Amino acid sequence: MRNKTLTSLFLLIGIISLTAQDKKDMDREAILTMCGCYDITFKYTETFAPEIDYEKKLDYTAAALELALPIVKEDNKISIQHQIVEGESMKIKHRRQEWEYENQKVFYYNANNTWTFKTLPKEEVAGQWTQKVFQVDDSPRYSGSATWVHYDGKHFWENKTDSPLPRREYTKRSDYNVMLRGNRQEITNAGWVHEQDNDKILREAGSDDVLIAQEKGWNVYNKVEDTKCAKAKEWWNEHQGFWANVRTSWDGIYDREGSLSLHKSIDKKPLFMHLYPLEKADADAKAIADVLNKFINATPEDASQGK
Repeated sequence: MRNKTLTSLFLLIGIISLTAQDKKDMDREAILTMCGCYDITFKYTETFAPEIDYEKKLDYTAAALELALPIVKEDNKISIQHQIVEGESMKIKHRRQEWEYENQKVFYYNANNTWTFKTLPKEEVAGQWTQKVFQVDDSPRYSGSATWVHYDGKHFWENKTDSPLPRREYTKRSDYNVMLRGNRQEITNAGWVHEQDNDKILREAGSDDVLIAQEKGWNVYNKVEDTKCAKAKEWWNEHQGFWANVRTSWDGIYDREGSLSLHKSIDKKPLFMHLYPLEKADADAKAIADVLNKFINATPEDASQGK
């Protein structure tokens, strides 16, 4: 009887392990589905503001052709580099999203270009994938951990996390300084959709967060022939070595617990403008690290309400 019980227990463990592996394989397939060449439409509209005298901002719409390349494909880690394609000559390195399975190392945005790096408990991230989003210069943007969901033919991942202002507003708005992003990434028959429910928040030291406005975002990625993005892929093949060195240099900075505060500019130039001359010169890792370290703010302004 005891042997039968043990056999049943081992079979049950095997079934559970197989199910967990199958689920992980489905997760990886969903993430890798977001790679390829895409026609994208962006749409944002403000939906609510608590103050009656708030003046709703104009809707934002845009379109782009974008290449998403899987530059790292490991069992527990997938890194996707995005590039905007504009005509034959213009290839713009865009954001990077990195997915890590049961990852404990995360960073959370506070305010004032400051992030908190921390280690999550192992049990808190069991079965989850962390999405880390980085800016064009591979500096941090936001991260969050959640479970990919697969049911009724749907495949999606959703999370809420603080982030800096989006590029479409960071030079135009000063009434808020933190965006609480509600991200939902869902795979579709045509590609995928990035749905957002965002809170625009004013965060100041010693005060509670103030909600300024809410908005809905709807970004649709329709997959097209890879040939449309062939030139962007060629560009990446020529420059990927330099940007691998940039990521390695950042990894040394990200290996920390506690805060990281970055200067927004030095000599009136943001970080990416300091990196482009190095890229043209195909500079080595030491030259890159020297530039990155200059942007670390040793005496950051207090960013209140940090996680």
